[in-house]
Amino acid sequence: MDRARWGRIQDLFHQAAELPEAARLEFLTTRADGDQTLISDVLALLAEDQAATTPLDRDLSAVAFELLGPRPNELAHLRFGPYRIDRVLGEGGMGVVYLGHRDDLNTEVAIKILRDAWLSPERRERFSAEQRLLAQLNHPGIAQLHDAGTLEDGTPWFVMELVHGVPIAAHCQTNECSLAERIRLFRVTCEAVTHAHRHAIIHRDLKPSNILVTPEGQVKLLDFGIAKPLEALDDPAQATRTELRAMTPAYAAPEQFRGTGLGVHTDIYSLGVVLYEILTGRLPFDLNGKTPGEAEALIGESAPPKPSLVAWLKALPGDRLASPAAWADLDVLCLTAMHRDPERRYRTVDALIRDLDHFTGGEPLDARPDSVTYRLGKFVGRHRRAVAAAALTVAAIAAMVVFYTVRLRDARDNALAESARAERIQTFTMRLFKGDEETVGPADTLRVMTLLDRGVREAQNLKQDPKIQAELYLTLGSIFELLGQFSRADTLINGALAIQRATLGPAHRETAPALIELAMLRSREAKYPEALSTARQARAMIAASYPRSHPLAARAVAIVGRVFTDQGDYDSALVALDTAAAMMAEGDSVSTELTEVLNLLANAHFYAGHYAAADSINRRLLTISRRLYGDRHPSVADDLINIGAVQFEQGHFAQAESYYREALGILRGWYGNQNAETGSALTMLARAVVNQERYDEASRLVKEALAIYQKVYGSAHPRVASALNEVGRIAQKQGRLDEAEKAFRQMIEIYQTIYHDKHYLIGIALSNLAGVYQERGESGQAIPLFRDVLRRYAEVLEPGHQLIGIAHIRLGRNLLIVKDFPSAALESQAGYDILIKQADPPATWLNNARTDLAKAYRALGENPKADKYAAELPKPSSQ
Repeated sequence: MDRARWGRIQDLFHQAAELPEAARLEFLTTRADGDQTLISDVLALLAEDQAATTPLDRDLSAVAFELLGPRPNELAHLRFGPYRIDRVLGEGGMGVVYLGHRDDLNTEVAIKILRDAWLSPERRERFSAEQRLLAQLNHPGIAQLHDAGTLEDGTPWFVMELVHGVPIAAHCQTNECSLAERIRLFRVTCEAVTHAHRHAIIHRDLKPSNILVTPEGQVKLLDFGIAKPLEALDDPAQATRTELRAMTPAYAAPEQFRGTGLGVHTDIYSLGVVLYEILTGRLPFDLNGKTPGEAEALIGESAPPKPSLVAWLKALPGDRLASPAAWADLDVLCLTAMHRDPERRYRTVDALIRDLDHFTGGEPLDARPDSVTYRLGKFVGRHRRAVAAAALTVAAIAAMVVFYTVRLRDARDNALAESARAERIQTFTMRLFKGDEETVGPADTLRVMTLLDRGVREAQNLKQDPKIQAELYLTLGSIFELLGQFSRADTLINGALAIQRATLGPAHRETAPALIELAMLRSREAKYPEALSTARQARAMIAASYPRSHPLAARAVAIVGRVFTDQGDYDSALVALDTAAAMMAEGDSVSTELTEVLNLLANAHFYAGHYAAADSINRRLLTISRRLYGDRHPSVADDLINIGAVQFEQGHFAQAESYYREALGILRGWYGNQNAETGSALTMLARAVVNQERYDEASRLVKEALAIYQKVYGSAHPRVASALNEVGRIAQKQGRLDEAEKAFRQMIEIYQTIYHDKHYLIGIALSNLAGVYQERGESGQAIPLFRDVLRRYAEVLEPGHQLIGIAHIRLGRNLLIVKDFPSAALESQAGYDILIKQADPPATWLNNARTDLAKAYRALGENPKADKYAAELPKPSSQ
């Protein structure tokens, strides 16, 4: 082994030895640049160091603890109060964290026990301080403190929420998260830090290993072991007591190395480093082989490379969708947060969050980069006389350069503006007829329909000007499409396409807008293969003929994402829609175009089961829509329906009803009573009413919606199937099982025709039909249907999806009915295990699983298990 490699191994060993054991592998992975042999060598040294038998080679407190106190593993199975310790989860510099179990509630917890407290009163005080700080914090993004106390020998402990997750940086890299998802996760982290700051607590050790992402996509902030109340930092004795071990150097602010001037800005710096790492896959500074003094000098005196440069060099999968303009803003976000001068950072984490929202919304940032103007001003201040002497020469040269640059730019911009003219005029006209101007009124009034018919007749008389005729056909066809008159839309859009191909050629770039509209029409008609083929054709044509900043470029990508969503390919949809959103944010597109894409993105997240992400986007969109359009606009209604849908899926039916009713009132007033959008709101409202057992009211609502859908779409369309689903559910609730079976069979037939027998909606329809068999006492027919449902869900849904859990529980109940107790227990347990991990599991299905598990285990003679699930059931309320 050469001297350089041995020196690197030693450096990494000494740095890793300073870290908690659980954080060492992550640290080495980020420093070793993929050298697995190097990582193995350092880990072997660390293991040998831990196993050393010479007391003089060990840390005094560790040696004393091992010689005089219990080893961590010796506490396994120790009981105190209602808790039982199972095994060690990890060891830090101050305590040992165990996996624990609370038997009376049957919950897993994390139990932190102070190691060698009796050797150091200061360590005991720091441990107690962590308890006090955690007790003040109650936020969904912060691991919660449940309990605290002392062992018989006086050793303090506290119990925390057990978080199953991986560090945020590893999560982003492993899952190849999109740029939008990385920003979302980081924003949630910032909200948790803001909560701590509002309670006058700074964390002081923010890093990916203390920011975990759960399998459900939730962020949890951990380890307030070295956190401080802000008032304590005003005490010079407290403020200067920070040592290198009380921070992680790679994420520490320059003032932490000095041990002075700590505050909110210290956490902001660390957040900037975390953002840098999750965007680029590496840390901003390489501290390999650096002494503490050298590390302090590097971080305090140097500027890191821009994240955009690092990401471009590494070509990270999750960052490939970001545009140059987006990266310029991300550079500002990161480098402002981690500026070496605390006065130049964001003043608060709220300010950082505001700029994250500006970035996501395509708006200018509040922060500004260290611009040329800023640096030039500094230079002039230092070299005033030399600059004055050269000023006239520079001015003359600059004038010539500006003159010719402007000439060239104007020529280029004029050419691009001409190519974009038709697209922008068409978009404006279509928005006018959608109702963006309140003076137009509802889209199905006689005045608007008369105007449309007149427009078609006028366009037919423009044969002498085929270009204008084609543009008018396309615009009018798009409006008829929005009104649900698909036959007339088809005639006009194809007419426009035929004229353009005849006059310009079959592959001319000006045919792209017509292809986009045709793809949208086919998707609305549920003709997905043709829609996707047409959308891809338009996208390829635009990519070859237009710059990325052209409005058509983002629109073509967005329509591909919409088709993917409509046909149930949500992973592909999310990639396409993330791309479209990034493209729209970088150009000069108006904010309404971006909100339309964000709406599609929220829908894709919803259908993929990412309810938290969907809810977050929809609530932001509601705020934007109300600001842009007022409170009575269809865009506001769309946002309300989408928020209500998340509430419905989480079992909050009364809240969902409230959102749906508000949306229905807006849509009736805007579109009237015979429009598909009104029908959609009626269907959603009926679902919420059914789940509150108001069946007669629900039946009236859904039958009105079904009549609208059949008039607009014909007999085979997803919205018709959706309404039939509600018809069947209501009939089933009212005991009309034959009517319910008929509705569900029609629903299955429609979905199989449209989705070619592969979509989760077919599974829902089959589940409903199986439920009818179950109510008739025909569990023998229901069981194979539920097994078929699980097979279909496994093909199209993510493991752990809520629908899969519910299907297991429904199958388990039918197996219980036929007295197949082992299989019933197996299926009910599988469903229970899925739902119990949900952030907000549906209580009804969870309690069904508990009831069935208690019965199945009781029948199998496993009474302790039966008692466990029976005890989890809610107690009946006393009257």
